[in-house]
Amino acid sequence: MSEYGFWKTAEREPNRRILADLDGKSLTAHELASEANRLTRALRKMGLVPGDAVATCLPNGVEMIQAYLATFQAGFYLVPINHHLVASEVGYILADCEAKALIGHEQFAAICRGAADEARLPPSGRLSVGKIEGFTSLSTVTAGLSGDLPEDRIAGQVMNYTSGTTGRPKGVRRTLAPVDPDMMGSLYALFLAMFGVQPESGNVHLCGSPLYHTAVLMFAASSLHFGHEVVLMDKWTPENCLVAIEKHHVTTSHMVPTQFHRLLSLPESAKKKYDLSSLRAMIHAAAPCPVDVKRRMIEWWGPTIFEYYAASEGGGTLVSPAEWMRFPGTVGKAWPSSDIKIFDDDGNEMAVDKPGTVFMLLGSNDFKYHKDDKKTAANRRGQYFTVGDIGYLNSEGYLFLCDRKADMIISGGVNIYPAEIESVLLTHPKVADAAVFGIPHTDWGEEVKAVIEPADGVAADQRFADEILAFCEGKLAKYKRPKTIDFITAMPRDPNGKLYKRKLRDPYWAGRDRAI
Repeated sequence: MSEYGFWKTAEREPNRRILADLDGKSLTAHELASEANRLTRALRKMGLVPGDAVATCLPNGVEMIQAYLATFQAGFYLVPINHHLVASEVGYILADCEAKALIGHEQFAAICRGAADEARLPPSGRLSVGKIEGFTSLSTVTAGLSGDLPEDRIAGQVMNYTSGTTGRPKGVRRTLAPVDPDMMGSLYALFLAMFGVQPESGNVHLCGSPLYHTAVLMFAASSLHFGHEVVLMDKWTPENCLVAIEKHHVTTSHMVPTQFHRLLSLPESAKKKYDLSSLRAMIHAAAPCPVDVKRRMIEWWGPTIFEYYAASEGGGTLVSPAEWMRFPGTVGKAWPSSDIKIFDDDGNEMAVDKPGTVFMLLGSNDFKYHKDDKKTAANRRGQYFTVGDIGYLNSEGYLFLCDRKADMIISGGVNIYPAEIESVLLTHPKVADAAVFGIPHTDWGEEVKAVIEPADGVAADQRFADEILAFCEGKLAKYKRPKTIDFITAMPRDPNGKLYKRKLRDPYWAGRDRAI
């Protein structure tokens, strides 16, 4: 089973290029392994022991991968933190996970200093890439240490913090197993096999989204453990993505529907300019993908678009391009060792084609929300857990998602799913991005509001709003159509495409309580 795993590759093929970026920098497997081994020794020298947490506030770069590998072989919890958070939010996570060390990048210096101070992290635990006042550089703490494989290796875990819909984020913590890191690395590698990805040489994984996201790091790490080269993009743009695919002969990537939408918005001349024939498995998740968007991507990129449904807590389902063409809109069937059930609010299992809350089988992949037993218990039904999504199963067991339960609009007692409406709005050629949510209404409880980011050069005026409303008439039932439209210059999304819908919705509800 331990045939795979990053360190096995470094041992077998030390000179294989394993990591690269768009600036032309690259590392061999031996070079990356040596950097990770030195950091493992440095962290142990600082007094860290298995079970301790190491937090990072880093861009996509060698140091983030180095931190992952160093903690993965030492039994530490790696806590990747979103560097777009403010200092107090980062400080909360540092304190909550009881981090013994923070590795921060100098471009986030102010955030890292403020967070470390708030969490009262001692100076010895403050490490930096570049210069941060009061921090010790990573190169200093690893200088002179051996790059050989350290002794007493044990697999660590990544502990991601979920953003949630209310309250503070919670860490998804799994019990450490006394397993060899190479054995665990092999299991991670074989995860890719579910998508038809094989260990053969020539595979190149493009990482274009931030590595602080659960799935992005998971797929990049799994690719490393399979012996594939990983190409890092710190700033994703549609055309640079195509440039990277052609230049590095990319075969796999992990993407989100927002990136597909932006790629499809490129001029036809740009789409035809690049050689994309190397693509094999471009895997996407994170949000329901509008049917029209995915169909157009398959027409462009061929049968390479795979999809899955999962969460930081676990998963899940997957669907191949051929299966999706049979059942457009599905996120797939339960993957091996998983299962999906749909329950109503009273715990009754729903019939075929009837929407309810989606629950996934825990299996051996148990977890708890760090320091929140109440939330851990609340998301369980026996051996199944939920993250609050609404969906249904068809007669052949394929899952279709409707929306997040917290985003669902209840208007006059009728359930309305914003994702369905957003999918229609995004097919309008003048719409760059769209968000739909419920706002207060005296009689109905809620009414449908749409916020639109116009495409470049499109005037955000009443004429355009009327055009959009007319566009919806033949595509959505009357009760689903937006009653009013507001415009925004740029939608509040993080670099991975996650929409912060609360930032749009909350002002309309100021001083009022939502039922969900």
